[in-house]
Amino acid sequence: MKEIVNNILSVSADTFKELALKIFQLQYAGNTVYNKWVNALNINIGAITEISDIPFLPVSFFKTDKVITGNVEAEHVFESSGTTQTINSRHFVRELDLYTDSFTEGFRKFYGNPQDWCIIGLLPSYLERKGSSLVMMVEELIKLSGNSDSGFYLYEFEKLANVLQELEARKQKTLLVGVTFALLDFAEQFPMNLEFTTIMETGGMKGRRTEMVREEVHAILKGQFNVPAVHSEYGMTELLSQGYSFGEGIFNTVPWMKVLVRDEDDPLLVTEKGRGLINVIDLANIYSCSFIATDDVGRIFDDSSFEVLGRRDNSDIRGCSLMVV
Repeated sequence: MKEIVNNILSVSADTFKELALKIFQLQYAGNTVYNKWVNALNINIGAITEISDIPFLPVSFFKTDKVITGNVEAEHVFESSGTTQTINSRHFVRELDLYTDSFTEGFRKFYGNPQDWCIIGLLPSYLERKGSSLVMMVEELIKLSGNSDSGFYLYEFEKLANVLQELEARKQKTLLVGVTFALLDFAEQFPMNLEFTTIMETGGMKGRRTEMVREEVHAILKGQFNVPAVHSEYGMTELLSQGYSFGEGIFNTVPWMKVLVRDEDDPLLVTEKGRGLINVIDLANIYSCSFIATDDVGRIFDDSSFEVLGRRDNSDIRGCSLMVV
């Protein structure tokens, strides 16, 4: 197990399939919830030779069961935000360092050294509860930045506006990562020109505003802040890795994460491009389940980049849901 863990973040396109198949066999043998699900599908395990053949666990199992691989205790439990009408997902994390290593290495691959950035979190709804994996990620990146102006803001919009203007005057490269409703509220009250600041939305209205399509949200933010693009993060409580978009809602993943799509009418029909419901392979989920069937509808392009088009009808509205289109 430890040898496999050590190889996850160094996996390449050439070795991904082999490692994913190894992790599948390990999780089938050692994860009770996943084992029961796979057996219920009456699949010939010995015939699984491609990643598209691997059974994907419905993400809803994280709401109802303790999804964990091996006879181990969890170091930490992440919990989704959800709403008062939904059951929250819980992700039991065996090694918190693996999550930290995954998101820091992922950030470096997409954005470079955190020390080059001032990192500001505008995540009021997440900060007001416990168990958020997103808050832990941004908190650690704030520490790694080492910038005295890095930090979290609740509803201190005027203070945030002053800090951003000071950073702009110093030409300091800045990342403002925020939940969608808070970014829109801030943009309405304090429009400004941001030349050295990257805006990253994590999705989610939290019931604070009417749901809007992604294009409309991004158009407002680009107009109010005079920025050429709005970045996005694709992540969820049930995953220890993230995808990132540099604009237009087109995401790419880290090497140890892969997105596929399944047919809505035949969930065992999985392909590596086209439109369907999103399946995610996250090898960093080695101690829970690396093969997750989400409720997101998406499209995968020929270069393996993807976009999220909305959510399947009748699925729970997630607290950090991406906007429907």
